[in-house]
Amino acid sequence: MNKNVVFVIDISGSMQGQKVKQTREALLKILGDMQPEDYFDLVLFGTQVQSWRGSLVQATEANLQAARDFVQRFSLDEATNLNGGLLRGIEILNKAQESLPELSNHASILIMLTDGDPTEGVTDRSQILKNIREAIRGRFPLYNLGFGHNVDFNFLEVMSMENNGWAQRIYEDRDATQQLQGFYKQVARPLLVDVELQYPQDAVLDLTQHRHKQYYEGSEIMVAGRIADHKLGSFKADVQARGEGQEFRTTCLVDEEEMKKLLRERGHMLENHVERLWAYLTIQELLAKRMKVEGAERANLSSQALKMSLAYQFVTPLTSMTIRGLADQDGLKPIIDKPPEDSLPLEMLGHRRTFVLSALQPSPTRPSSDIQWLPNQVTGVDTDPHFIIHVPQKEDNLCFNINEEPGVILSLVQDLDTGFSVNGQLIGNKARSPGQREGTYFGRLGIANPATDFQLEVTPQNITLNPGSGGPVFSWSDQAALRQDGVVVTINKKRNLVVSVDNRATFEVVLHRVWKDSAVHQDFLGFYVLDGHRMSARTHGLLGQFFHPFSFEVFDLHPGSDPTKPDAAMVVKNRRLTVTRGLQKDYSKDPRHGAQVSCWFIHNNGAGLIDGVYTDYIVPDIF
Repeated sequence: MNKNVVFVIDISGSMQGQKVKQTREALLKILGDMQPEDYFDLVLFGTQVQSWRGSLVQATEANLQAARDFVQRFSLDEATNLNGGLLRGIEILNKAQESLPELSNHASILIMLTDGDPTEGVTDRSQILKNIREAIRGRFPLYNLGFGHNVDFNFLEVMSMENNGWAQRIYEDRDATQQLQGFYKQVARPLLVDVELQYPQDAVLDLTQHRHKQYYEGSEIMVAGRIADHKLGSFKADVQARGEGQEFRTTCLVDEEEMKKLLRERGHMLENHVERLWAYLTIQELLAKRMKVEGAERANLSSQALKMSLAYQFVTPLTSMTIRGLADQDGLKPIIDKPPEDSLPLEMLGHRRTFVLSALQPSPTRPSSDIQWLPNQVTGVDTDPHFIIHVPQKEDNLCFNINEEPGVILSLVQDLDTGFSVNGQLIGNKARSPGQREGTYFGRLGIANPATDFQLEVTPQNITLNPGSGGPVFSWSDQAALRQDGVVVTINKKRNLVVSVDNRATFEVVLHRVWKDSAVHQDFLGFYVLDGHRMSARTHGLLGQFFHPFSFEVFDLHPGSDPTKPDAAMVVKNRRLTVTRGLQKDYSKDPRHGAQVSCWFIHNNGAGLIDGVYTDYIVPDIF
């Protein structure tokens, strides 16, 4: 579907500096992603409220360029008239829907970004909620982005939920621009609006949310409930929604015989899984309703959510879990605790060993966005296995492959001063063409910090903390943040995990799942370095040896055996090599398709670039 979108942006004085710079960068890139048939406008609010056009305009190249000029020129104001800014944005969308019939079939979206509290105009939060609710009247979703830790995120979250959207916190960091872009990509491709799944009234009990304002490309809608006794034969699901100028209707029927066969064969597994899924969705909905009410109603919802959390053993803001068999030097046992969104950030929690599940667990009706993106300059290893080394001194990249047998374990990072290490074990491709060389991929990573007895084993199936001592096991379906002494691990559901070590280094592990038509028939892992420059000078390994500055010179560029890939001479580490200009793929942002990276390819398993020979990096164990 085409869309009508209005961006409502806070330009109060507190946005000064890096925040406004990152906001401008994100808006410019988002404008570049607009589709020609989309319509849009921009609203800015500080002490005063101003709009770019005051009405929706089509995303023609001329309008997009004018909008870019506006974004680059606007100046900051003093206060925060949040109520006025939102009402102006709502007015623009409402007028377009009422006065321009050709836009009524588009999906309308309102997106607000703010970093502070309302300080101008209407400042009473309950009145603002009422004003926005009455102005939107359920016609389109409102998505709120809270920039930094000073914003009242609960207020933004309630406002979004009351208006069929959701809220997301944008963390102040070097990747805030990517976080903003990442959010927009979730709502950039609406497919359907006013989606409703209907079931026979007497056949289904305890149904979870089954009405959704909009359905986006890449998202999913999940509904769970209980089928009444002896009602399986009458069970069906009627789905209705609106697309681009047309109604969408379909009916899903259940093949009772097939269902009975499935239950006979796998019922013992499905029953537990589906019931826990229903419980999880129900608990999330109870917690969401709880945020919007007070008094006895809030206490009743809390009681229901707590009862279900304990019955199904879920960690929620109302529960915590102690892990038996582990204790730190003070005898404190590690706990799993899910703090509320407005609690202190993870880095400010105490020093005891805690495993903290993030409160940012996304609803199953939308894709996860709490993903820490890498910068464009990437150092890492992925696929078969291809190593990419970014050399900032040259603003260029070097690449090499390692060709070894499945089962071999390679040293990727080894800090000889602290003992910190990252090792990776190769696995083979399950299926390949006759005569084709067997591709190898990383199927297991071991990350260890002996100074704190920390070990993390990562496979495409599970993430295990301290596997040697029976530590907790997480799946890639979890959204969690784990902390043990100076190491913080963030698991981003079905996507990646990020490991931060004593403020000295940060790494990312990317999950690759087999998908239709994939050339690889085996789930595997990629490993990327976000920051390693504070590791000791004696850090080594196939990646670790490149953490500290080095340079190279390229000359004598000449045609190679492939006319599209020129050869050249390179001097690096006092060695002269023949290298080839080519492309590799960085999958850190998009594990399915990847992004092309230009690099100088070093042949023969990196000979001449890496210290020694590649077999020197084969180690006996994962830790």
